[in-house]
Amino acid sequence: MTPAPYQALVLAGGSARRFGGEDKGLQRLDGKPFVEHTLAALAAQTAPPASCLISANRNLDVYRAFGHPVLADSRSGFQGPLAGIAEGLAALSENWLLVVPCDVVALPADFAERLFAEADHADAVCACDAESMHPALLLVNRRVRAPLDEFLLGDNRRLRDWLASLALREAFFPAPFPNLNSPESLRQWQSRL
Repeated sequence: MTPAPYQALVLAGGSARRFGGEDKGLQRLDGKPFVEHTLAALAAQTAPPASCLISANRNLDVYRAFGHPVLADSRSGFQGPLAGIAEGLAALSENWLLVVPCDVVALPADFAERLFAEADHADAVCACDAESMHPALLLVNRRVRAPLDEFLLGDNRRLRDWLASLALREAFFPAPFPNLNSPESLRQWQSRL
């Protein structure tokens, strides 16, 4: 499938327990917040998004300063990535939403194109590499908004469980994605630079 117009959603609304509760999207790599690296990676796509949205639940003014709409969860208590995705789908003006967590600070330039290449007859496409499936690196169609809202009425907040209920495809990437979800992973990434 040729990339259709899409919007991107950067997930930065979690509780960041592995970072001691500090706002993960505002952790610094090379002097810049994670979210700034993620937004730059999206802007550098060979098929860039029509616009970007940021899912955040604190420091909202700081996130707004990046120049993109900021969406806070309508559900209280850090409900996880599904709550952020639900807000992204509610604000979506295109048919497709590309979801990227703020701790993925680099993406292949053809990331969006490769997910769209698997999108025919799919509700969603997630990225995978030789190490694992990455459910939060996700291209999702707007038609899943109602099923997601219904799923969130229950107690389950596992992204993988919701994806299992959809027509899901995977896009394979040969190199692992940098996922800086802890101070240790950040130190390891910085030591490679």
